Amino acid sequence: MANKAMTKTQVVSYMAEKANISKKESAAILEELADLAVKETKRSGQFVIPGIGKLVKSHRKARKGRNPQTGEEIQIPAKTVVKFRVSKVCKDAVFPPKK
Repeated sequence: MANKAMTKTQVVSYMAEKANISKKESAAILEELADLAVKETKRSGQFVIPGIGKLVKSHRKARKGRNPQTGEEIQIPAKTVVKFRVSKVCKDAVFPPKK
């Protein structure tokens, strides 16, 4: 059975303890980082978090799909989406390469 992911409160507490700052300051930093990530991805199309990965704005082409209830073929319109690409450093830390 997998462990549950950390909650925002747990992340804030951990960062506050590690940086020796208050939880309020830690929460403000986390909120500011999230806001910056959204603004920069919107503006330039990507936002890099060194050692973790990057948010990338990507255009998805129009395509044909199928309604799963009726089986009817439908046209799915083109749209812009945000993807997260994990860095090689992070991948290798989580899943060490086999030798």
